[in-house]
Amino acid sequence: MFRFTRPLLTAVTKRSTGITGLKVHHDPLPELKKTYEATLQTLSAIPQSSVYRQGAESLTLNKLKVLERANGDTHAVEKELNEGQIEESLDIAQDELSLAGKMLEWKA
Repeated sequence: MFRFTRPLLTAVTKRSTGITGLKVHHDPLPELKKTYEATLQTLSAIPQSSVYRQGAESLTLNKLKVLERANGDTHAVEKELNEGQIEESLDIAQDELSLAGKMLEWKA
């Protein structure tokens, strides 16, 4: 008599990102926050007059604010960052952290 068209559970565990080589992260938001904070820490060692530091710092601070406003809601973060899935955002953040370290090394 009753027909269900949607899953009864609202919190469905994601099994795959659907992107080859990109695994599902079990707890991405704290890892993303930690990566953004590490990037800001690395950027603080680059001179303030650097155009790269100004741009990367502004972008990272904006993304960190988005993360804090979401209050743990992964879907809200994905929607506002508009970078795809949260694992993709984490991958982008890790790449930026790596680049910031290289920029610091190259400027020295």
